[in-house]
This record gives sequence, C-alpha cells and structure tokens, in this order.
Amino acid sequence: MTGSLQRRVMIVAGEASGDIYGAGLVRAVQATDPAFSFFGIGGPRMREAGCETLVDSADMAVVGLVEVLKHFNVIAAAFLKLKKILLETPPDLLILIDYPGFNLRLAKVAKKAGVKVLYYISPQIWAWRQGRVKKIKRLVDHMAVILPFEVPFYERAGVPVSFVGHPMADLVQVALSREQAATSFGLDPAKQIVGLFPGSRRSEVTRLLPTIIDAARLLNQRFPSIQFVLPLASTLTDDDLAPWLNGCELPIIVTRERIHDLMRACDAVLSVSGTVTLEVALVGTPLVIIYKLSPITFQLAKRLVKVEHIGLCNIVAGKTVARELIQNDASPERIAAEVGRLLSDESYTSEIKTQLTSVRERLGGGGADQRMAELVVAMAGQP
Repeated sequence: MTGSLQRRVMIVAGEASGDIYGAGLVRAVQATDPAFSFFGIGGPRMREAGCETLVDSADMAVVGLVEVLKHFNVIAAAFLKLKKILLETPPDLLILIDYPGFNLRLAKVAKKAGVKVLYYISPQIWAWRQGRVKKIKRLVDHMAVILPFEVPFYERAGVPVSFVGHPMADLVQVALSREQAATSFGLDPAKQIVGLFPGSRRSEVTRLLPTIIDAARLLNQRFPSIQFVLPLASTLTDDDLAPWLNGCELPIIVTRERIHDLMRACDAVLSVSGTVTLEVALVGTPLVIIYKLSPITFQLAKRLVKVEHIGLCNIVAGKTVARELIQNDASPERIAAEVGRLLSDESYTSEIKTQLTSVRERLGGGGADQRMAELVVAMAGQP
C-alpha cells in the first residue's frame, strides 16, 4: 500500500535496544507507506533505517537517580528541543519506545499540542511504580506491548492496548552451529568461549566492567585455555572500554559484528541485566546475569520493585532460568564460580538449556514490526 499524503512522525528511543526496535519499525512503516518520514532521538540503526536523529540515544542512555542527575543538562536540552517541535510544528504522531522518565513527560507535551501518542514497549510499571498506569491512561492514546502478560494489566486500567509480539522473536535467528559460529569469529571451537556483555550504557560499563574483568581473570586462572568475547553496543565506542581493557592481558576479542552468532559461539555468557538477556536466552546459550546500582539507587529500587527477577529472560519465563547476582552478590568470586559451573557441570548446563526453550515459546511468533507498522499507519491517518 502507498499513500500520497506526507506524514511526519516523531520517534524517541533513548537506549540501544530501543534503537534496534525503532529501526525495524521505521523500515516496516516505510515499506508499507513511503509517505512517512521519521525524526527524533535514536542511534546508528535508526539513522541507517532513514530516521533523522536530532539527538543521539548514546547521550541519553543512563540509569539510576545519581546517573541521571549527572547527565541532567544533556537530557534537559534534548527534551526542550523536542518540546519546541511538538508545540510549533506538531507531527502527525509521536512514538515513544520505553524510556519512561523522559517519554511520559514528552507525552504530556504532545497531549497539550494535540498530537496522538503511541507507546511501543511498555515501561516495566508492572514491576515498580504501578501507579504510573493512571498517568499513561491520561497521556497515551495506544499502548503496543511486547510481553503477553502486559495486556491484562493495561486492560484492567482501561488503557487501549495491543500485543504486537516481541521483535526479538524475528531478530534472533541463528542458523550456525556453535562450532561454525566460533570459527567465523576466528575462535578455536575446541576451547571454551565465554561472552562478556557489559551493557549498552556508558554508566553501566563504568560501574560493571571492572567487576567483569576481575571475574574473567579468576576464570582465566581456572581455565587457562579460555577465550573471551565482548560485543560492543552501538551506543559505545572503543574509548569507553579502553580504561579497563588496555593492559588487562586477558584474551578478550572485542567485536561489533553479528551479536547473535557471537552468542551461539559461546559456551556461557556473563551479562548485565537488560534486553540482551532475552537475546541470549533465545539463542539458547546458558548465562549469568549481574547488576549493580549506586547504593542510593539500589535502596530506592528495593523498596519499589514488585517482581522477583530483574533479568528479562527470567521475567518472561516466570522462573529463574539464569542465575542473578545483584549488588553485593555480584562479586568477581561469585560471578566466576557461577560461570565456572556453567563451563564444568554438564548436567546443570543441560537443564538450563532445556528451560531456556520456554522463553521463545512464551513470546509467540514473529511479525512485531509489521503489526506495529499497521498500527502506526492507522493512527497517523486518524483525525
């Protein structure tokens, strides 16, 4: 289908995962109707898809109260830039991808400007600050969710909602065997391979990569022939890793290429919490999830969070399929011990692989981008 009427869409993706989902959405919409143009906040994938990024998502990707305060000026400037556009030259639609602290404030401006708001990928308000659903009902015209259990949550609150499926179900498709994947990265498939996934935010790298490197050193002592691979997120540069990798004298290969093939090459993955845990689970590689926040942010989170797990793969599965080591438990010794068990205890690893299959089953089939495209075209065309 093609349309002759030009449609301008503002889209906001404040993090690396949002950049991936936003890119798929932009491509699917423009394939459905080339009259649509996109601009807003995004990263390299959205730019590649044809979105004009007025602000780079790499500058917005921070987490935690303390970290946000440090980046306040950058985030505030981005907000004012988009606010001005919404009020002076309103687009046909505003699409918000996760990133609730920023996006719900922007939704308020859009409401004032008479711009319809489509929220793609729900903030995890079912996990904490559930009261925000009232604000969402006031400010959001339609919620497009990617986890099936989110639908009844919004329906109970009277928020128009659609389950579009999880885009990762399409994105994570690996045809290579573990041996083929390892060889394709110049790794020796006869030796054990561990993935080190330090996150997509600079603040995460600063907080967690030193601990990850210390855990890798302990693993290297126990398994002298071990190989490490570290995928660099699109929001990061080599300079972000340099303070910890330069001179660490560990066999770490850094790559930006084919992250899902890289996951398949690994015998085990050590990952910070985030969307990446779902990707690893969909590939089927056993993993350990770690996370640390600043002490102040962690104490606040402990009081507010209403779910048992922080790893998205565990949340989707409804049980622990990947061990979580949080805050003080995320010590190099504890991390190395758990990864070491994944490398040495065959029955333990086999059981985890079996449980990981339930994650894909719960996400349903693919097609999220196309369902979103149809929703975008329909909403932008409404008076």
